[in-house]
Amino acid sequence: MRSLYKITEEDGVYFVTSTITAWLPVFTSREYFEIVVDALRFCQEKKALMLYAYVILENHFHLVVSGSDLSNIMQSLKRHTSRQIIQVLKTHRKEWLLNQLAFYKKKYKSESTYQVWQEGFHPELIQSDDMLVQKIEYIHYNPVKRGYVDEAEYWRYSTAHNFVLNDHSVIRLAALSV
Repeated sequence: MRSLYKITEEDGVYFVTSTITAWLPVFTSREYFEIVVDALRFCQEKKALMLYAYVILENHFHLVVSGSDLSNIMQSLKRHTSRQIIQVLKTHRKEWLLNQLAFYKKKYKSESTYQVWQEGFHPELIQSDDMLVQKIEYIHYNPVKRGYVDEAEYWRYSTAHNFVLNDHSVIRLAALSV
């Protein structure tokens, strides 16, 4: 079933989520996280993606973003990261994970052997400052809730790292004016 979430305002700021097929734990080492980070940086530089907040966890990511033609940017990001992830999984001989990505692939996706990402990215238009704060707090609290860190700022792949520690070494963020 296709997502019911839609881009309704081309210039809007959106909370988006992308999830690995069957919630499989792909992002288990720095190399896999960096695939998404590099793709986000590329989209910032070459596709004018405005990234305001993010978190990358073992099987999904959340972003607060805006951009002209956001649907195509996200589709491109997911297509590129899929190729990269599959390549690294093959290099590392992660056959069990490749087998799972093949098993859970939608039957109508005949052009590929594997399906890395679930369909869609569930865009939710940020409609108020309160909603923006709620979504960013949710993003930042995710690694704490999962027990990966005690304090949100110590999860390297989250904007809490940027905001609290003023460390922009992973991804530089756009300034937000809602």
